Amino acid sequence: MSRKTTLYLVRHCEAEGNWRRTFQGHTDSEVSDKGRRQLEKLAQRFAPIHLDAVYSSPLKRAVATAQAIDRAAGLPIRLEPDVIEINGGRFEGVPFADLPRLFPVEQEAWERHPEAFVAPGGESMAQVYARMQAAIARIVATHPGETVAVASHGCAIRNYQCYACGWDLSRLNELGWSDNTAVSKFEFEEGDPHPRILYLSDASHLGEGDSTLATQSWWKQAPQPGLPEALRPKQEGKA
Repeated sequence: MSRKTTLYLVRHCEAEGNWRRTFQGHTDSEVSDKGRRQLEKLAQRFAPIHLDAVYSSPLKRAVATAQAIDRAAGLPIRLEPDVIEINGGRFEGVPFADLPRLFPVEQEAWERHPEAFVAPGGESMAQVYARMQAAIARIVATHPGETVAVASHGCAIRNYQCYACGWDLSRLNELGWSDNTAVSKFEFEEGDPHPRILYLSDASHLGEGDSTLATQSWWKQAPQPGLPEALRPKQEGKA
């Protein structure tokens, strides 16, 4: 009988680059005061959820997030380098407001043509898409029939969500951005690396005062027609 693996993919808490609006990438930013409040809410969300394993990107904002997820379970946190954020190369640490002036071609690709984006001196979006798919498939294969949580990053998670939808990178912008500590939930049949999506980017554990995106406007876009209603964020238990 096939065993199903459940995977929670969680964006890290708010860090310095999120509220300063600088490109974080591999920059190992400190967790903000709001980020610490988000972690408390996240720990409460995961307290009643049985977990068999917890993985994290090696960056400290993700490790802090994994520790909050793991607070009730008390499992060893396994570092997985391949779920780290995109390597931004020369984008690293640059305010988003300055990117169009400093890197107009690359910034245009980042905003409008993600399938063509290559960070100057860093990674391409295609590399992130491939390594996230491979990393999650490897984690799931290690835990047949179990429940696993993975703490990762906004761009990396968005790439995996795109893969989970069955889309190539040309459709990445049909997915919105996750709030900090937002949770996506997937289910895998044993031996099948492609997931069933239960929900995407749910941040219902946060009040508006603890949301990062609620205080910013850069992410607000007209609704995209490509994302089916069934894939829009849902609360736990309502998938």
